[in-house]
Amino acid sequence: MRIEERDFPAIADDYVLGLLDAAEAAEVEAAIERDGGLAEAVARARERFLPLDTSVEPAPVSSALWDAISSRLPEQPGAAAPSLASVSPRLPLAGNDNSRSGWRATAISAIAASLILAGGLVWSVTRVNEPLVVAVLLNEAGEIQAVVEDFGNDTASVRLLSDFTVPQDKTMQVWTLPSREMGPMSLGLLEQSHSAKLSGSTLPRPQETQLYEITLEQAGGSPTGRPTGPILAKGFAKLAR
Repeated sequence: MRIEERDFPAIADDYVLGLLDAAEAAEVEAAIERDGGLAEAVARARERFLPLDTSVEPAPVSSALWDAISSRLPEQPGAAAPSLASVSPRLPLAGNDNSRSGWRATAISAIAASLILAGGLVWSVTRVNEPLVVAVLLNEAGEIQAVVEDFGNDTASVRLLSDFTVPQDKTMQVWTLPSREMGPMSLGLLEQSHSAKLSGSTLPRPQETQLYEITLEQAGGSPTGRPTGPILAKGFAKLAR
């Protein structure tokens, strides 16, 4: 599988939607560890498709829609030659029942399902807020550890791309530096070292090259309101294009 930068959005969508086979998914996961651009594309795809799991409720299909779909289907042409199904109508072969009612019902169901899914996709994708900036956080070895998406509305999404071992009396805390005058500001804690969407205090609109970092602090967070523990990962923001 060729993974090129121009294909990052499509590859990320296929990966998040589970359309890749096991070997391709493993290749993408390995590439994510090496390439911050692909990691960013996957993070954005996950955020974009998340409402499909959490927000879209099943909706009943009206009889008018069924009738409209049915009226647009062509009539089943007559068979040119006898088939096993026509010779033995009372004993149709499994999976090969070409009767008019069978294929029409299947076609109508498939088309209706496609329409419902397409409507859900359009609705969910268009309603998602896009992040203002994205920061890829690296450790001292230059390895990708996390991706931060700051939406500029007191909300930031932090996705961990590496496993962290955190002692029971410690916690991971996320910070940003809006300006040197303000100093570092906390975005929140990552409970149980898991990815999370954080809602913190009101901060200025995030800017290009703004610093983001994750530190290891005592349980409950830094007692001073400033980073005091070792830095686990840090990176600078880029404006979302």
